[in-house]
Amino acid sequence: MNLQNFHSITKKITVALLGGFLLIFVLFHACANLCILRNDDGAWYSAFCHFMGTNYIIKVFEVILMLTVLLHICLTVWLYFTNRAARGPVRYKHASRTKTHTGSKLMIWTGILILAALVCHFCDFYFVKMDLVEGKYMVKTEAVSDPQVNMLKEAAAHYHATANEILDMEEAQMQQYAAQASPDQMAQITDELTKMRAKASAADFMLKAEQNDMITEDGKWIKKISKEDKEMLETAFADADVEPDFYNMAREKFKQPLIAILYLIFFVVLWFHMRHALPSAFQTLGLNNYKYNKALDIFGEVYAWMVCLMFAAVPIVVMFLL
Repeated sequence: MNLQNFHSITKKITVALLGGFLLIFVLFHACANLCILRNDDGAWYSAFCHFMGTNYIIKVFEVILMLTVLLHICLTVWLYFTNRAARGPVRYKHASRTKTHTGSKLMIWTGILILAALVCHFCDFYFVKMDLVEGKYMVKTEAVSDPQVNMLKEAAAHYHATANEILDMEEAQMQQYAAQASPDQMAQITDELTKMRAKASAADFMLKAEQNDMITEDGKWIKKISKEDKEMLETAFADADVEPDFYNMAREKFKQPLIAILYLIFFVVLWFHMRHALPSAFQTLGLNNYKYNKALDIFGEVYAWMVCLMFAAVPIVVMFLL
């Protein structure tokens, strides 16, 4: 065996191992997505996303996952073009009569389609977590509630005004004493008013959240927060820790028929890719055997159906039933 062939086999084995890791991950991802279908106002799914977004071990795993996807893609494309170059410009005189599975012939193309779909999927969800794309957000109720906010909120409700309008009146009264205040006192007053303005905006936001059913049934989370409100809360509360609201983002996406249909098409493409991936990985790793090749083939098909149907159930149920 020469060095070139050795390198080719090494790349194939690496692709198979990376693909096996990704096959396990998609099952985990599909199971997590099913939490969206629970009738609990997103409690389970939000708790899962909160854990995934705040656990440092998971953050390291995400980096490993991204590197795995990129390496799997790069090696697969490299092998494809290396094999084509090795055959040269002359093709077979007669069409191949081998019993190569259709999924095997389409692997590179289904892989490219999956990559394109993943980029769109990351823009819809993952890049929101990285704060590269605007989305909807959520925050714990206790993190954006303190005595000053509660006081301003109660005053606003009592006087049928906004907290900012009440603060405007307070500020107007304080301006009467500004001429008599020393520069240091004026700077202190200005700083205090700036802090109170942020708290007033938070109080108005809390009133809006209560009026628009943005607070979950258990009262622990405020959801469907806009980008502007997210920035305001982060200014008013140093420890607000506003997170992406993936539950409501997913529901809003899948309520749109075109997006739901595109996702379902993606799952069909994923099925073709996975259908061949598992038996192919066993073959590449030398773990196949004529005694149980048929069983591996059946297992690969069942696994692909199971994962893709789990994925597809979410947009279908959300679009028609939720």
